[in-house]
Amino acid sequence: MSNALVNGLAGAGGGIIAQIITYPVQIVNTRQQTERIAKKTSQASAIGGGHFPSVGGTIYQMFQLIKMEGWGGLYSGLKPSLVGTAASQGIYYYFYQLLKNKAESIAAARKKKGLGDGTVGMFSWLVVAAIAGSLNVLLTNPIWVLVTRMQTHTQAERKIMEVRKEAILKESARITNVENELAKLELIKPQPYGTFQAVREVYDEAGIKGFWKGLIPTLIMVCNPSIQFMIYETSLKHLRKKRSGNKNGVKDVTALQVFLLGALAKLGATLVTYPLLVVKSRLQAKQEIGKNAMSRYTGTLDAILKMIRYEGPYGFYKGMGTKIVQSVFAASVLFMVKEELVKVFVFVSNKGKKIHSTAIGK
Repeated sequence: MSNALVNGLAGAGGGIIAQIITYPVQIVNTRQQTERIAKKTSQASAIGGGHFPSVGGTIYQMFQLIKMEGWGGLYSGLKPSLVGTAASQGIYYYFYQLLKNKAESIAAARKKKGLGDGTVGMFSWLVVAAIAGSLNVLLTNPIWVLVTRMQTHTQAERKIMEVRKEAILKESARITNVENELAKLELIKPQPYGTFQAVREVYDEAGIKGFWKGLIPTLIMVCNPSIQFMIYETSLKHLRKKRSGNKNGVKDVTALQVFLLGALAKLGATLVTYPLLVVKSRLQAKQEIGKNAMSRYTGTLDAILKMIRYEGPYGFYKGMGTKIVQSVFAASVLFMVKEELVKVFVFVSNKGKKIHSTAIGK
């Protein structure tokens, strides 16, 4: 089994475990990112819609989600998310390891020629991670469009109900049974929908191209794992070099150290690229129905300009605290589990080779 395949399988396994553990926080964070809140209440009214209430803290919002949608609401879109995570991590780590092997062989060849010290530099790590990330994005973006839709579906439906309620109140003079109409709306409870419903909705809205919504900011966000892996690989190399020089001669790092390095790497990458993540989530979520101009985006540039105009700089950092907690913990678990799975795969592979060799010797 090649080391690229081993790392791909280990990455998929680590990603699935990290996703299951942190998914409830992730779904709350996605809803925070896609919530439109104007800079001023008066401004929100002026642009043709209603009041966009401020969102409570993460814990509060999680309890509200459970209250309104049940425990299942915390796991809306989990199935396609696990498929997406396995595919993303598997594809990413497979190509990352292939390119890493190539970069290391080039560095070793350069050392033989008297050029460099035989190690891969920071820029090379960035290029390797960027190429692997771009391939991953192009292949898996449709899955994440569906996941975002399923995570934010009930939120969007509530917004639609609010718009309908406001329309009824504005037309109350012409409607004879206003209370009955409002009561009918109250009886309609938004429910999470399935993967096939999400597929049909995306296709009906924009056709095949709808499955690649948010592709531009997502491709730009390839720099997130690039920065993450640059920090991780550089820190890991430094730590191993330091440990190899101790008196005991222990070269391998512990699972806890990998966990902490993964947390540090993800924290740095998230702080730099978070605004792009918010734009991507806004584009992939259902475009809310109503007269409010700030609710609908035609593309990446339109989303950025409207967020600046109606929400200000704060709009690009909504839910960042939640995201840091979720992504840093998820990345730490992923790196730790992935490294341990690599050890397991290598051990099993080596043991299989020994058994095979012994059988041939007999």
